[in-house]
Amino acid sequence: MIATLAPLREFVGAFGRLLDSAPDEPRILSEGGALLRTLVARDDWLPEAFAQPDPVRYRQFLLHADSTERFSVVSFVWGPGQATPVHDHTVWGLIGMLRGAEYSQGYALDAQGNAQSQGEAVRLDAGDVEAVSPTIGDLHRVHNAHADRVSISIHVYGANIGAVRRHTYPTEGGRKPFVSGYSNALLPNLWDRSAELASSNTV
Repeated sequence: MIATLAPLREFVGAFGRLLDSAPDEPRILSEGGALLRTLVARDDWLPEAFAQPDPVRYRQFLLHADSTERFSVVSFVWGPGQATPVHDHTVWGLIGMLRGAEYSQGYALDAQGNAQSQGEAVRLDAGDVEAVSPTIGDLHRVHNAHADRVSISIHVYGANIGAVRRHTYPTEGGRKPFVSGYSNALLPNLWDRSAELASSNTV
């Protein structure tokens, strides 16, 4: 399958225009969630280089970072059975399931500052979108719903998420700081339209 980056390019442009209109967070999550739902409704655009699992842990590939770091777009690639620790984001985020499925278990801090699970885990299947943020619930643990195959989700965050100081919440209590970084050193080139223009005979 040869990926076409046009859907991702269109998503990035539309999301930037949404933020240009200076919306509040509920509108970002609502309208941005609709944009993400459109993006993950098709599975023909993610380049294979940004869909490769690691045998040990999940991978986070940067697909796009806004030039002023207002938002970033990443692909999370989950090997069979892989999971995150309980963690926070500190900014709003949208998660769209592109391939496979994952479970997201919400957490909240108790009076001692320890993370306690809240309610049932939410299952995301291909095409589903979920939101997180400090205002609506920011702590969760995510794992691949499949023990025998890769799952991939597309995440959009209200910052350059790989450079944000965040926290994990170990089972023994308390919290530990971390900065996630990214699994890739190179980005997909969203802006080279030459192949598309050549195939359409456009000058």
